[in-house]
Amino acid sequence: MPSFVLPLRSCFRLAFGLLLTLSLLSGCETSKNSFSELGVDNDDPEAAERRHKMESSSKQVARVTEGKVEYVVPRAQLAKGFIQQFADGTVVDRVTIRKVQEAPSDPATYYVVGLGLHNGMFQAMAIPLQTSSDNSLYLSSNAARYIITSVGCNNCFFNFEKNRIIGTTCEENTGGSRCDLRVVDNNTFFPRP
Repeated sequence: MPSFVLPLRSCFRLAFGLLLTLSLLSGCETSKNSFSELGVDNDDPEAAERRHKMESSSKQVARVTEGKVEYVVPRAQLAKGFIQQFADGTVVDRVTIRKVQEAPSDPATYYVVGLGLHNGMFQAMAIPLQTSSDNSLYLSSNAARYIITSVGCNNCFFNFEKNRIIGTTCEENTGGSRCDLRVVDNNTFFPRP
């Protein structure tokens, strides 16, 4: 038998094996459905609506100039927004933007805070603001609301750790007085256009 016949048979077997593998692979499904990053099918109109609602919107409410907060949105308008966020009859009569900074070397965090009364009891709500590179302060619709409801306490305070709200303190610590903290994801402070 000539010596080139064995390598020729090996080449035919190899070529046949490759052709067989390619024909089997071409029969496999290679198409892929399109999915968004949120894991929702792009063709589902309800999913698109949910995704649209989840996307945040931001509005500038103030800016910091030489260490002082200058309101871009009037405080009266911010008070109305807080009243709508409470949605329980709370009357907000004071709005402030508070700077929180644990150490001078730490970046500052700002909160817009609404203070008021509900049925004669102290209530407060704080929403963290986003700070831009030009020291503008923005309220984002995906920012959480930190809500204090007092029970027998004339004045409650937010407690902070590393610029984050972690609890509350009642001004006078008499028996039965307390300040309850509730955290609610997102807000509708400024409705989407």
